Amino acid sequence: MWIINLKLTKMKKVLTGMAVLFICANANAQLFYAQGGVNLANITKTNDGHTEKNNLLTTFNVGLMGRFGLSKTVDLESGLLLTGHGSKAETYFNGGNDYVKSTFNPLYVELPLNLIIAVPLEKNTGLFFNAGPYIAIGVGGKSKTDSKFGPLTSSSNTSIKFSNDDPFTSQQDDASYDKLKRFDYGINVGGGFQLAHLILKANYGFGLAKINSTESNNTANDKNKYRTVSISVGIPLSK
Repeated sequence: MWIINLKLTKMKKVLTGMAVLFICANANAQLFYAQGGVNLANITKTNDGHTEKNNLLTTFNVGLMGRFGLSKTVDLESGLLLTGHGSKAETYFNGGNDYVKSTFNPLYVELPLNLIIAVPLEKNTGLFFNAGPYIAIGVGGKSKTDSKFGPLTSSSNTSIKFSNDDPFTSQQDDASYDKLKRFDYGINVGGGFQLAHLILKANYGFGLAKINSTESNNTANDKNKYRTVSISVGIPLSK
């Protein structure tokens, strides 16, 4: 029981740290807005001898974002987002007669830090481009798996399980094949339109960490990393 409590305490500390970073980053924000939108999520894959298909999964993003107001053309942006990742992954065996089909939708709390380049157009409107790193921690989600091997079929619906390994070390004391890594990181790139009372944005999340808890070498190949397209609307709460 004390091991479980220790892991929960570690996760709470990370979440608290992300919340503190969010508050500090946006304490003097000149533009503070609520964001919500649709994610088109997938994962990368490599050919391992089986026939694989990874299809887009529709999920969501929602949260609060803020910009510092450094200048009219260059700015910094940060916030906290609850965002969905995942994929509809299919792997076929035995000439396509047998398969494993998995739809998994893990949810993460994400802390992005974007550099904003603005291009003013008419009054109170303009284009902007964003790029920067993000860190994220898994907090929930669902997974559904259907399989067929010969005459045997099975189906299951489970909650996403996460590894609680320390994200700052290479230790894997909580690794398992039926878990995802709790911690993710990567790069965001995107852009959009800023209107008088609305922000329209598109973003591409380029994950750099392999999501399976048993995989420690993120540079070995590009298999099992998040790739997520987000289309979102922002509503300014202050300016």
